[in-house]
Amino acid sequence: MATTTVYFLVDLTIHEGKSDSFESIAQEMIASTQQETGALGYEWCLSADRQRCRLIETYADSDAVLAHLTGAAVQQGVPKLLETSSLSRFEVYGDPGPKAAAILAGYGAEIFAPWGGFLR
Repeated sequence: MATTTVYFLVDLTIHEGKSDSFESIAQEMIASTQQETGALGYEWCLSADRQRCRLIETYADSDAVLAHLTGAAVQQGVPKLLETSSLSRFEVYGDPGPKAAAILAGYGAEIFAPWGGFLR
């Protein structure tokens, strides 16, 4: 079991006229993820024109990542979210573990393995 923190950086482009639906689905996903053990941060940021969204996710470890990927926010929320937006970039920082890495590859995520540094 990995004990390193894992981060996701997700960029989405919101389809024309879909911002209200997008924001409603995002709120559902936030509520669901908030209940997950090991989900440390789930920050949604919108551009000034509300056409682009950056999602910054933080998970305690690979177990928390796998729980998120197999939970309601991803399994139910992501398909709905992708009806209102397009994925522009998906980067993962840290070791999500082999099972989660396979799931993430299906979403086109690029994984950046830990190399050096420190976290306080």
